[in-house]
Amino acid sequence: MTQPETRVFVVEDDPSMSIALKNLLKSVGLQAQLFASAQEFMKSERPDVVSCLILDVRLPGISGLDLQRELSRIGIHIPIIFITAHGDIPMSVRAMKAGAVEFLTKPFRDQDLLDAIQVALERDRERRVGETQLATLQTRFQSLTNRERELFSWVVSGRPNKEIAIELGMSEITVKVHRGNLMRKMQAASFADLVRMASDLKLPYTKV
Repeated sequence: MTQPETRVFVVEDDPSMSIALKNLLKSVGLQAQLFASAQEFMKSERPDVVSCLILDVRLPGISGLDLQRELSRIGIHIPIIFITAHGDIPMSVRAMKAGAVEFLTKPFRDQDLLDAIQVALERDRERRVGETQLATLQTRFQSLTNRERELFSWVVSGRPNKEIAIELGMSEITVKVHRGNLMRKMQAASFADLVRMASDLKLPYTKV
């Protein structure tokens, strides 16, 4: 089945290998975009869709491993599958520690590459969903008043309303009102839901 919402980028300086990879991907309904160098890839206009990168280790100019490091540095988190005819264990360990999905040595089985691509695309899909959910949480958090944000850290610490009221110098009823507004604005269905949101937002909390 064709998957127009996905794209597989291929950075490979061997034209015959690039065409072979493009044909393989086409045979399973995946669209490939080919680049002959890391520089060409970095300068290109790439669609903002679920994607992954098939990357040769040895390339003219910037190497595949150097491109992996540069992408990480500038915050581009596209899943990478390395392919190489000249790999060694230290090289593969370095690539995998830096987050590569797979490190395949040429000649590799077509199915091994296709399996790695599916893992990589799913990883990118999950990352995008996570980023969308986080952006939604951040928008909700920005809608809170300063007092509600202050209360957030106290509420997720598990302290009872009466104790929070004493600590913040307000009535228990006022704490309950702010707490209700907090839950409503964050669209939290439960206390556990609110705690998870605080964790996702990396908010500090007041320890008991």
